[in-house]
Amino acid sequence: MFDWFIDRIGDQWTLALGGAVIGMLFGALAQRSRFCLRAATLEVAHGRLGDRLAIWLFAFATALIATQLLIVFGLFDTGTVRQLNNTGSLSGAILGGLMFGSGMVLTKACASRMLVLSATGNLRALLSGLVFAVAAQAARDGALSPVRAAVNALWTIDGPSRDLLVLFRVDHAGAALFGALWLVAGLVLALRNKVGIWPAVGAAGVGLMVAVAWWFNFSMAATSFEMVPVHALSFTSPSADSLMYVLMPPGGKLTFDLGLIPGVFVGAFLAAALSGELKLEGFDSGATMRRYIAGGCMMGFGGVLAGGCAIGAGVSGASVFALTAWIVLWSMWFGAVATDRLVDRAKTA
Repeated sequence: MFDWFIDRIGDQWTLALGGAVIGMLFGALAQRSRFCLRAATLEVAHGRLGDRLAIWLFAFATALIATQLLIVFGLFDTGTVRQLNNTGSLSGAILGGLMFGSGMVLTKACASRMLVLSATGNLRALLSGLVFAVAAQAARDGALSPVRAAVNALWTIDGPSRDLLVLFRVDHAGAALFGALWLVAGLVLALRNKVGIWPAVGAAGVGLMVAVAWWFNFSMAATSFEMVPVHALSFTSPSADSLMYVLMPPGGKLTFDLGLIPGVFVGAFLAAALSGELKLEGFDSGATMRRYIAGGCMMGFGGVLAGGCAIGAGVSGASVFALTAWIVLWSMWFGAVATDRLVDRAKTA
């Protein structure tokens, strides 16, 4: 399908261009819909099923439905997807998810939201995002990698045992129907909280970009002469890769992820500029800065430990019904709620 592009600009540039286009759409849609897992979890923690939860449910459900329908119609196959074929870590999923959830409360944004906010002029998010990328690189390939590997090895699970659809004997049409139930829940909350049509459409678009990324990388893997990993959207390893690409000598290999990160930034920036929402925001105090730095570190290490961020595991991994991804997602929710109660709500008590 992408032979024309590959013949003219090569495999690497086609991958990077695809990542950039999908990233720009994701960034613009996420900025307009204010999509963020942290905001949704805090609504639940405070006993309110509000508009931010509705937005998250729209994105989550759309990703599940669209991804499963791609499989039903033969446009995507999970045969080489890492989350379902490689050995996974249950200990990493639980502990990494808890750390990531705690960190996103401290930074007041999940990983994708930090990148989007950075593009609109939020210097707190920019610093947190840089710390996040450094910590992720250190956990993946640097000084913290032995600790990360040791924790991951505590409790592992083989690839076939990670497929929830196989475990529960549900076909892909049934999985799409399961996603539709989440979509109905989001619609009910949206109507109750009078969520506008465009934020709802934007949130659904965020989820759709997850499925589009699955399809694009799957199609490229079938077409390209180079080895192309089949994956969707994530912001942990791609952030680390982007950081290292900037710091290393020129000439590094281009990938989908290296197009994704700047694409999201540009898309969010353009959406904010067109809507008049660009605004420089800094830190109120040194204590606030320490909080954001600590949160960025926890998110970076936790994201690598868990095998993905709120998008990478919580939406992309969940959309193919990987057991570890669902455990990561629920661990993030629990970590966020616990940190909110111990840190933020304790201050106001």
